[in-house]
Amino acid sequence: MSFSQGVSLVILGVCLYIFWQIRTVLLLALTAITFAVVLNRAVRLLQKHIPDRRVAVLILTGAVSLMAGAIGIIIIPPFIDQLQDLMGFASQIVERSQAWLNNLGDAVPGFAIQDLQSLETIVGQLQSVDIEIIFSRFLAWFSSTLTVAFNLLLVSIIIVMVLLNPAAYRNLFLTVFPSSRRKQINRVLDGCEEAIAGWFIGILFNMTVIAITSMFGLWILGIPLAFANGLLAGLLAFIPNLGPFISVIPPAAIALLEAPWKAIAVVVLYIVIQQIESNILTPLVMKKQVSLLPAVTLLSQVVFAAFFGFLGLLLALPLTLIIQKWLDEFWVRGFLDQH
Repeated sequence: MSFSQGVSLVILGVCLYIFWQIRTVLLLALTAITFAVVLNRAVRLLQKHIPDRRVAVLILTGAVSLMAGAIGIIIIPPFIDQLQDLMGFASQIVERSQAWLNNLGDAVPGFAIQDLQSLETIVGQLQSVDIEIIFSRFLAWFSSTLTVAFNLLLVSIIIVMVLLNPAAYRNLFLTVFPSSRRKQINRVLDGCEEAIAGWFIGILFNMTVIAITSMFGLWILGIPLAFANGLLAGLLAFIPNLGPFISVIPPAAIALLEAPWKAIAVVVLYIVIQQIESNILTPLVMKKQVSLLPAVTLLSQVVFAAFFGFLGLLLALPLTLIIQKWLDEFWVRGFLDQH
């Protein structure tokens, strides 16, 4: 290895170390860019009627702010109230499970007694946990820290700055690469923009449909807190694979307090909704913009969550789409197709 190659490796290692240290900032920047890419589509539509881009950005950001404020005033308060009631059901669920296990002890075979006692021990430990305290501490951790507010402010500022002049930021990014590669990089960026916009619009539509259908289905079944559980299902739909699995647990547990058949009905309802979402909504809305295999999506969530935490889990799919576009351009087309 020559001296220049050694220096290049050292520089690469230092850059990777710096990127790792500021990974949270980079993820926040990626979050802002993701939203900016989507909102830029709306700005372009507005510019057909309002040529001045700054005015179009101002109108769009004002409309988004008003919509967010309306959601905060109309939807969030009842959601928080029902969510607190939902946590109140936790102690009843644990107590009911303890009673069922005690009754089941007389009916199970002898070889299963030891396993049943283990389950009773676990339920007893859950019963000793004050879930309301855990929930209140979680809310305090999530809402009282200034970090969350600062991050939201940072993301909002970056979004507006990028929207005002997206071409300048793209050109700045292109200057990092040799002039011979810039046309190719520009093509990759176009592909990333198409993929991210298609994913975001599709996932937003799916979240809305899942939330509404879940609320309506739970209301028909007579499950308490249908609004909170339906909205929770819609929000968790943002996380593929894992979100739908998590969202079915609270309403199924609440339904189990009333009747076992209701719990089964809730599970069936959520399976039907997810099948409609996977086989009809996603292909219809996202079309060919998002073409990831389910196993790839799941593995990307696990990997990004392990390295970058909760924010990595939320951004796992757009990150995977971006990586896919770069690999397709520089590995599949640039290397494999030539050999």
